[in-house]
Amino acid sequence: MPRHALRPLALALALTLASTVAGPAAHAQSVEPPAACTDFHGHANASWLQNNPLPAGADSISALGQLTDRARHQQVELLNAAMQSPQGNVQQLLGDFWASGVDLASVERDGAQPIAPLLQRINAIRRHRDIAPAIAALHQVGIPVAFNFSADVDLRDLKRHIGYFSQGGLGLPDPAYYIRTDAPTRDLLGQYTSYVQKILALTGTPEKDVAAQAQMVVDLETRIANVTRPLAQLRDPLSNFAPVATADLDKAYPNLKLGEFLNTQSVSDDTVSVANPELFAHVDTLVRELKPEQWKAYLRWRVGDSMAPYMARAWRDASFDFRGRVLEGRTAPLPRQQMVLDAINHAAGPMLGREYANRYLPAESKSRAQEIATAVRNALGTALDRDTRLGPQAKAEAKAKLAAMKIEVGTPSRDLDYTIQPMGRGSFGGNMLIASTWHRAQEMRRIGADNADRRWNVLPQEPALAYDIAQNRLVVTAAILQAPVLDMTRDTASQFGSFGALVGHEISHGFDVRGRLVDAREQLRDWWTPADVSAWDTLGNRVITQYGALENPVIEGIRLNGAQSRDENIADLAGVELAWAAYTAARPDAPKEGREDFFEGWASIWAEHVSPAEATRRAASSVHAPGKWRTNAPLMNHAAFAETFGCKASDPMQLADGQRVVLWP
Repeated sequence: MPRHALRPLALALALTLASTVAGPAAHAQSVEPPAACTDFHGHANASWLQNNPLPAGADSISALGQLTDRARHQQVELLNAAMQSPQGNVQQLLGDFWASGVDLASVERDGAQPIAPLLQRINAIRRHRDIAPAIAALHQVGIPVAFNFSADVDLRDLKRHIGYFSQGGLGLPDPAYYIRTDAPTRDLLGQYTSYVQKILALTGTPEKDVAAQAQMVVDLETRIANVTRPLAQLRDPLSNFAPVATADLDKAYPNLKLGEFLNTQSVSDDTVSVANPELFAHVDTLVRELKPEQWKAYLRWRVGDSMAPYMARAWRDASFDFRGRVLEGRTAPLPRQQMVLDAINHAAGPMLGREYANRYLPAESKSRAQEIATAVRNALGTALDRDTRLGPQAKAEAKAKLAAMKIEVGTPSRDLDYTIQPMGRGSFGGNMLIASTWHRAQEMRRIGADNADRRWNVLPQEPALAYDIAQNRLVVTAAILQAPVLDMTRDTASQFGSFGALVGHEISHGFDVRGRLVDAREQLRDWWTPADVSAWDTLGNRVITQYGALENPVIEGIRLNGAQSRDENIADLAGVELAWAAYTAARPDAPKEGREDFFEGWASIWAEHVSPAEATRRAASSVHAPGKWRTNAPLMNHAAFAETFGCKASDPMQLADGQRVVLWP
């Protein structure tokens, strides 16, 4: 049980009992190590573990999961307040958006009206040359068809974003589903075809034509899938980066008119990436060779499928029956409030994030987070000075990179343009299209020089603390700055142990096996020498061996996969070391109670219960150790922990000096 949970009476009774059994006879018996020195995760989180059992049917429950739930409840509170009494233009937009979504009667009355203008545009296609403008118009409102186009970092200059033309436009998540011939895949494709028929019927396709048009859709998507790269090939960013001059696009793809496409998206950059030119050449040919009627069926289907979750019940049921039940294995749709909240975050997330931070991030929490993060960053600078693994060249680069590292707390440093068409409360689907169009325009504004830091890849209302490797910055969202990560009711020591250690974990990634690929000038290059790589591998092998000897706390007889979780385990070790160094630098005379609070703060963020099935899934795929070992393993390697709690050499929570992994001696 944590020290703070001991009541005075319980403490007095414990002391009385201790004095009673401390006579000569007691010394003849073996003495159990203190609970803190046996399993600190169970000791420090005893109250939480007892008071938060795993709910029936749930896969897991955790302290961090509860934080995520709290952040979602806060968003609902904000939206309800904005619906009833909006404060400012952005809250008016959000309140109307929310009201239109939770009013199911209004959604039912709206029927298919939200997409009627889009369907009219598609039905007006008469000739081949009408297809490309329709594709561009649908991308503009956030419905990608035929392919994807998005903003991402320019791998030649990480300070800017360029537009990426990439594969997409398929209704199934894996192109292999269209190509494989095994029975389960053929069955899935049959169910998919039935779903396409339902959506086409809802868009107004005559009953006698539905089956034939659904086959047209599947045929067109299969043609695209045949020249689409397998998903495994998309994991390497370099292999999917192929810059070309925008001036050459119309010549290379005359039927898709990609130059005009960019104009429609308000993109004027001189370079884009086209990583799979064979795919785009093939789609360009399909625009010319397939009859417009086939393209019209495909475009109507993509609009209906994309918008189905936000429209009347017949649309929602059709979408859930295939996408929810068949593809995701869910048995029931999400509760209405959760579904609407997810939709708003998807289409207008930055708007909600702005208001969330204004409402739920106190100035003192933001200031404390900045203070602790800066102290931990400074501790890393001191650690790099005495780093024995990096050679002089790599150490100099690391120091320069650390000096350039940015810390952004609460919300992105650059705000967005919130000029947007008024929404009103009459049409949830219509509001989705208005918000998606706004969101798409903001994404397109990221393309161009010095725009890469325009916004984050996480939302302020999502609990997240992450190192952005491309921009060399620590991102700390507004939602993460509450208990248990930054509990402003606890003392500074506890805050360093929880929030500070997570900061140390994240910023250490700037100088590990991934961080070595981006230098201090935010250029993509490997700044490690072979000797530096060898030193890292030696460290990594020690960590693999140590964690690989630990037993899974839920699955009996199974040990951790040390290789699978190596890099995150090293980051956990780094986080505790750096936060401890920062705390003791700020409080060199820290009392014993403060030192205990530091380690209890670290333990508090990893409290969890996990079902055997979920533990098995994580053991096969997760890059993180279970919560028990995220708590205990770094502390077993930390000499100050044993000193603080008086652990002996034979206690489970203390490793011998030769066994400890210390990153910065």
